[in-house]
Amino acid sequence: MPVPHDLIQSLQDVPGFNESSFKQVHESGEQVTAIRFHPLKQQWTSLERSGEKIPWCLLGLYLPERPSFTSDPSFHAGAYYVQDASSMFLWQMLQQLVPDAEGKKVLDLCAAPGGKSTLLASYFPEGLLVSNEVIKSRAAILVENMTKWGNDNVVVTNNDPAQFQSLGNYFDVIVVDAPCSGSGLFRKDPDAINEWSLDHVQLCSQRQQRILSDILPVLKEEGILIYATCSYSKEEDEMIADWLVDEMEMESLPVQTDDAWGIVHSLSAKQQAAGYRFYPDRLKGEGFFIAAFKKKQTEAKLSYGKNVSITKPGKQELEQVLSFSPLTDEYHVFKQADQFRVVQRKWLDDINILAGSLYIRKAGVEIGTIKGKDIVPSHELAMSLLPKESFSQTEVDREQALQYLRRQDISLQAPKGWNLITYQNLSLGWIKALPNRINNYYPQEWRIRNK
Repeated sequence: MPVPHDLIQSLQDVPGFNESSFKQVHESGEQVTAIRFHPLKQQWTSLERSGEKIPWCLLGLYLPERPSFTSDPSFHAGAYYVQDASSMFLWQMLQQLVPDAEGKKVLDLCAAPGGKSTLLASYFPEGLLVSNEVIKSRAAILVENMTKWGNDNVVVTNNDPAQFQSLGNYFDVIVVDAPCSGSGLFRKDPDAINEWSLDHVQLCSQRQQRILSDILPVLKEEGILIYATCSYSKEEDEMIADWLVDEMEMESLPVQTDDAWGIVHSLSAKQQAAGYRFYPDRLKGEGFFIAAFKKKQTEAKLSYGKNVSITKPGKQELEQVLSFSPLTDEYHVFKQADQFRVVQRKWLDDINILAGSLYIRKAGVEIGTIKGKDIVPSHELAMSLLPKESFSQTEVDREQALQYLRRQDISLQAPKGWNLITYQNLSLGWIKALPNRINNYYPQEWRIRNK
């Protein structure tokens, strides 16, 4: 399907646009596949050895062809995330603008399915990440992907941007990968062409301004806003940058790039705000725009709304949980319905603050639920980066791993009781070995459905 004529005409004076090569790359049908490794789970397999490094993200890798990720157990274990290379430029921006990552409070506002949130979790391992998605069904996908990534310093929320305002000046960094008209996805998703129009561009631009005006009060003074779209249209890119400087009193923050990367620097028409454009005919990646800003001043609003104390477990419950999953003193156990969860103690007050304003889908890591004298462990615990040396572990080969991930019956020699199934030393989930059978506890809703 050809690129819309109206889009081509609207881009004639946009920096970096070359009509001939732009049309050619969209007509070629070429696809680029890239992955980003988990720095604490990554396995330097044949994928890495056969791939090409992405120059602006040290964890990113181009693959020579697209494999069947569904058939790779390490994908389900959270060893890597499949993400467009252009989007990984966020890592480069963070390295330059937030070199001291420790202790930062970070919000990924429009987070599903989780590409930028998993990147942020890797960049801010000693910070607190709030990963939000307003659409309920997409929030479920976000929970799944953040669970597989396994960090315990993540809170997944399901809220409209305006609902964050009672937090006051709370976040050090806010990433807004805004809903947009999607023209940057045309090569990867030709169906997106049918949904594109100049009217839709205008509608998206207005929505982007609403989202930004709702969320900026939550950014601290001197805090960093990173704004991104997968649109080529100036109305959603440079004109939003001008609006942020003009109306929202933000300061543009340029970053350095290497000319060899093929990234196009642009400047907004009024305020000369720096932006970075990614064209698929200039580099190996999809259409993308990203820009960074600093909040110059803010009203002093440090009241964080109502503070809700999360539920403490009873003494006997706590002893039972800690005897099952030993934890160091840096972790705090709390109760959510019948789930027992843990967070780092240093973030406990923040969890209480966030719970007072937001609908939380997931906070920290779920250990499990108590059933009589037994604890049924959570899949979150299996996927997490928490220590698991105290559990019996049963290593499986690829075919056994796929059987397990399909939630099929699996025949193994395993010690009686709860066992972690591992593949190439990566946790996949739980089984319970009984005298005459093995129960497969892989989540029903996540199982591989193809044969």
